[in-house]
Formats: sequence, C-alpha cells, structure tokens
Amino acid sequence: MLTPSAVANAKPDAKPRKLADGRGMYLLVKPDGARWWRFDYRRPATHKRNTLSLGTYPDVSLKKARERRDEAHKLLADGIDPGDKRKAEAAAAADTFEAVAREWFAKFSTRWAPSHADKVLRRLERDVFPWIGSNPIAKLDAPTILAALRRIESRGAVETAHRALQNCGQVFRYAVATGRANGDVTRDLRGSLTPTTGGHFASLTDPDRIAELLRGIDGFTGMYQVAAALKLAPLVFVRPGELRSAEWAEIDLDAAEWNIPAHKMKMREPHLVPLSSQAVAILRDLQPLTGAGRYVFPGARDRKKPLSDMAMNAAFKRMGFDGQTFTAHGFRAMARTILDERLGFRPDYIEHQLAHAVKDANGRAYNRTSFLPERRKMMQAWADYLDALRAGTSKVVPIKHKARA
Repeated sequence: MLTPSAVANAKPDAKPRKLADGRGMYLLVKPDGARWWRFDYRRPATHKRNTLSLGTYPDVSLKKARERRDEAHKLLADGIDPGDKRKAEAAAAADTFEAVAREWFAKFSTRWAPSHADKVLRRLERDVFPWIGSNPIAKLDAPTILAALRRIESRGAVETAHRALQNCGQVFRYAVATGRANGDVTRDLRGSLTPTTGGHFASLTDPDRIAELLRGIDGFTGMYQVAAALKLAPLVFVRPGELRSAEWAEIDLDAAEWNIPAHKMKMREPHLVPLSSQAVAILRDLQPLTGAGRYVFPGARDRKKPLSDMAMNAAFKRMGFDGQTFTAHGFRAMARTILDERLGFRPDYIEHQLAHAVKDANGRAYNRTSFLPERRKMMQAWADYLDALRAGTSKVVPIKHKARA
C-alpha cells in the first residue's frame, strides 16, 4: 500500500509507471509529472476489464482516492458498473434546465444586441437558475416553474416575471428540438401571471415638461461622461444600450455621422445617425476626457466597459423624473411624436431614423443611407427645436408644408 509521502515524492520516468495501492487502485505517474489515480475492475455484465479515473493528485489525496475506490467496490457488489453510473450522472447533469439554458444562450445570443444578451443572462442567473436550474429539464412541470416566477412577482417585478417566462419557454422549445424534453410545459402557464400594466416606456411629449427635463439635464452635477450622455441622448434618440456602448471608432465628427454596426442594433442592421451641430459640440467637448479609450461613455469603475445601464435613469430620478414619468428610452417616443405632430416631418423619415423596419412601396427595406439629406435636416431642426424649448423661446411653428414636400 502507498503512503502519503510515497505519493508526494513519486518521480516521473521516461515512460508512464504505476504505483499500486491495492484492491485495483494505483497511482499512474506520467513522464510530464502528472499523477492520476486509477481503478481497474471488471464489468459486472461482461466481466471485461475497465479502468475508472478517481481524480488527480494533489487535488485528490490518497485518502480521498481510497474512499472513491471503496465506493466503486460497493457498487460492483450490487451489480452496478461504476463507469456506467458516472456516465449516466454526467448525461443527467448535461440535461438540467441550467445546462440546456446556457447551451441555448450560447447558440442564439451571438445574434442579439450585447445589452439584450446581458439582460437575458442576468435574468436567468438571478431569478431562474437558483430555483429550477439543477432540475432535469424533462422532469420539470408547470407548477414548479410558476413557483419560481411567483418569487419574481412577489418583489413587484411583474414585467421581469413575464420576460422570465418567455425565456423559459424559449429554453424548453430548444430542449424539445434537441431531444431533451417532450414538450414546452410553459404553455400551460399562459394567463397565470399578473397582467402587466402598460407596455410602453415612460416618455414626455408636452413642450413645457420637455423644457423642464432639458433644463434639469443642463443642471446635472454628476459624472462628466454621464452628463454628456444625458445631453446627447435627446439629440440622437437611439436606444439606451446603443448610446451607452457608443465607441469613438464609430463616430466621424468631421462628417457629423455616427455609424452603429449591425451587431449592436436590435434589428441587426447597421444604422447611421446624422449628428446635429449641437451633438458634434457635445462630443468634441467630451473627446479630450474619454477619446483615448474605446468607449465614448466609459464606466465609472472600469473604463474598459461602457456606462452602466442604470446610470442615466438614476440621474433622471435625481432630477425628479422617476421610472413612471420618464426613462432614457423615452426620448424615442418624444422625438417620434413631436417630429410628426409639431414639426411636420414625414413619418418614414422618422421611423427610419428610429431604426424601425421601414419598407418602400415595393416592399424593399431602406438601407442605412436612405433619405440621408432629409434626415440631416430633420436632426438639425430637432436639435434647434430642443434649444428653443430649453431657452423658453419656442413658438412651435409648423413646417409641414416644407417637410412633406
């Protein structure tokens, strides 16, 4: 039998060598110095020789290796092949809800915007995996999943609960497609959650309230890059995740253009944002501070990462605009409403600038440069309108006869 010192002092040779411990167990010392615990036995059904790994030294001590060998002998005494049992356990572990969900996420998340992928994974890790992640997906039932979703609801996060249910359904359908579940049990949960109230992001469309918000932004005294992001947000009205992840390499200040690559966009199509003179001025002012890095708006703790998704909404809350009144996403609805109803720009120009799916009369999707001259004029008119609101000088003169010509 081996001793702890003999194991610790085992030296490699030119060829692998075995140091026997008894009852089929030995230490395999490889030429590179690696030391593996092995157990040789005969399969109960066929009596053919087989070898089972018991781990590596020093991660697995001599005492622990012997315990594993003894457990294998107990299984053999009951007619159970320890190697087959290990394979079955590994297969079961690969078919847990969490394992299948992570496989689904790895396969499909490459097609999503990074901000969306991050939210989905954090939602699963925080609200789903702790409760059902270790369950075999084929054995999960609707009441078990509903209990996990009820925990989310209990803290008032009704919308998050609905999104978690949607994600669970996607995982189940992937499991069905890959042969690891017989059906999507989340279908039985339709109507089981508290209905969501609304469905649209909070926004402002009253000129007086917009002016109040703009003046609040001007008076913001937090981090400089957050202040710059707040000032730029209404001028470009992109999605918050697209703004936060803006990179200097995407922006041409001389051409007054911001080219957002497809992988960052919700519709997975590249998007061009004409920059007003006010937007260019904000970026030129910020460039000496963050221009040497990758992100236009780097994070406070790690400049190699973009600004937190909570930073801007937290700033709005400090100004007195909570999530029920206004969020960073609200600039999109604000711009869409006022550009159409008050400034009279064509809806297709607006929808195209919002990066919504817009098609021409022949059903063809417009490309990123469609209506670019018109959109440049629109973005400058929008910036000028916001300046007038901020200063309290806007008379809101309709320009429909010009914009729709």
